[in-house]
Amino acid sequence: MPYVEAFVLAVPKDRIEDYKKAERSSESILKEFGATALVECIGDDVPYGELTSFPRAVQARDDEIVVLSWIVYPSKDVRDVANARMMSDERFAEIMKDAPIDGKRLISGGFVPFIGL
Repeated sequence: MPYVEAFVLAVPKDRIEDYKKAERSSESILKEFGATALVECIGDDVPYGELTSFPRAVQARDDEIVVLSWIVYPSKDVRDVANARMMSDERFAEIMKDAPIDGKRLISGGFVPFIGL
């Protein structure tokens, strides 16, 4: 059964091209490790809500843009192995060396799809 790992994060607007480059580089590594798809979405209509919102969730500042992304794997087991491999992969470490994100404000989680996929 497919498995989806989803992320919401804030990226400084002046580093969005750096983020795109890093994610394009990560995509080939993720696919090598078993991912079947990687989707990256730049926030376009994500207003700051009074109680809840994507920007609130990641404490986005005025100079940041919210990004929503997800990776599709064939199973949770494949995702778990891929994540372990990513953490020890030198190529990924190089990509993350000057990451344009604050990992402390990144939200992630694994999901089992029940419609689609």
